[in-house]
Amino acid sequence: MKNSFDVIIVGGGIVGAATLYKIQLAYPNKKILLLEKESELANHQTGNNSGVIHSGIYYKPGSKKAINCVNGRRELVAFAKEHNIQHDVCGKLIVAVDESELPFLNKIEQHGVENGIEDMRRVTPEEIRQIEPHCTGIDGLFVGCTGIIDFRGTTNKLAELSLKANEYSEVHTSEEVVKFEHQENITIVITNKSKYECSHLIVCGGLQADRLARKDGVDLKEQVVGFRGDYYELTEQAKHKVKNLIYPVPNPDFPFLGVHFTRMVDGSVECGPNAVFTFKREGYGKTDFSLRDTWDALTYKGTWKLFFSNMKFGIDEYRRAFSKKLFLKTLQRLLPSLTMEDIEPGRAGVRALLLREDGDTRDDFRIEYTKRSIHVLNAPSPAATACLAIGGDILQMAEEHFGWKN
Repeated sequence: MKNSFDVIIVGGGIVGAATLYKIQLAYPNKKILLLEKESELANHQTGNNSGVIHSGIYYKPGSKKAINCVNGRRELVAFAKEHNIQHDVCGKLIVAVDESELPFLNKIEQHGVENGIEDMRRVTPEEIRQIEPHCTGIDGLFVGCTGIIDFRGTTNKLAELSLKANEYSEVHTSEEVVKFEHQENITIVITNKSKYECSHLIVCGGLQADRLARKDGVDLKEQVVGFRGDYYELTEQAKHKVKNLIYPVPNPDFPFLGVHFTRMVDGSVECGPNAVFTFKREGYGKTDFSLRDTWDALTYKGTWKLFFSNMKFGIDEYRRAFSKKLFLKTLQRLLPSLTMEDIEPGRAGVRALLLREDGDTRDDFRIEYTKRSIHVLNAPSPAATACLAIGGDILQMAEEHFGWKN
C-alpha cells in the first residue's frame, strides 16, 4: 500500500531528522515517513536557536543531558566535516564580571572536568583581553571545543542522506497531523492532506509535543509553555568588537544561559537572547498572540508557580524586551564599549519548556511510551548539539520497546 509505512516520525526539527537518519541507517529496509507541518524542515526551535555547538560544560555530571551533549557534539562535528556543513569550532569565553559569580564559575569548571570537556582552561583578565580585546572580566573560562554551525543545513542533510538510504522512504512538509487512530496492529495517522498507516510511531513534536502526546492517548500531567528570546545584532561597524563567542556566568536558578554574544556562520554577530513568556507558542514577534496557546498556558497552575517563584527575573526580562537601553546595559557588562549605535533589532526564537504542575521545568529529556508509540516530550537545549546522540538513544528505545531486530 502506497500510504503504508513501517515507521512514521512526526516532527521535522533536528531531533526528528536525526531520528530518521539513525533508524534508516540501522534498518535500511524499513520504509519511513517523516511528517512536518511547516513548509520546510527546521522551521522552529532548530532554525531559530543561536547556532552554537555546545561543549557540555554546564550540565550536571552523569545526567543524560551531559552525556548526550558531549557524545553528540563530537559526532556532530565529525558529521559536519564529512558532509561539508558550514561550521567552525572556534571556542568560547565564559566571563565573570563580579566576585559573586566566581563560585558559579568554579562549579561550571568542575562540571567541565567531570564531563570530560577537552580544551578547557581558566583565563586571567589579561588573557580574556587577548582572546576578545573588547571584553572585560575579572576571571573566565575558555572552552575551545565549543563552536558554531548551520543547524538548518544539518537537518536538511540528515533528511537527504536518509532518503538516499531507502528510495521508498519519504519526507512530507506542509502536512500537519490532526489525529491518531489505533487498530489492532497498526496506527492510522490522519493529516490535513491525507491518511497513512504505520506499525510504529515516533513523535518529536517540539513546541507541540504535549498536544500530540494527548492526541495519542498519553496521560500527561506536564504542559509545554513557550518562552521567546529576542536578539539584537551588532551593526557592520561594531562587528569587530566580537571575534567568536562570549557568554556570562549563568544564574543557576534559571534554565537559560543569559544574554551572550555569538558570531554566526554567516559572519553576523548576535546578542541575546532574553527569555520572556510568549502568548503564542510559535510566535516570534513581541505582540504575536494565540488565544488557544495563551488560555492553555494561563489556566495551567504550573505556569503561575513558575511566574511567582521567578517574579523579579520575569519582570526584568519583560522590561528589557521592550527597552533597547536596558538590553544594551546588560550587554555592556561584558562589552563596556558597546553603544546604542552598535546594536540593531534582530530575529527571535521560541524555546519549549515542559513544566510540571509545581512550576518546575523538566530540564532533562522526557520520553513517554504507548504500545506502538514513542513520544519525545522534552528535548531541551542542547538538543540540537546532541541530536545524533539523541537519535541513537531513540533508535535503542525503539529496538527495546518495539522488539526490532536486524
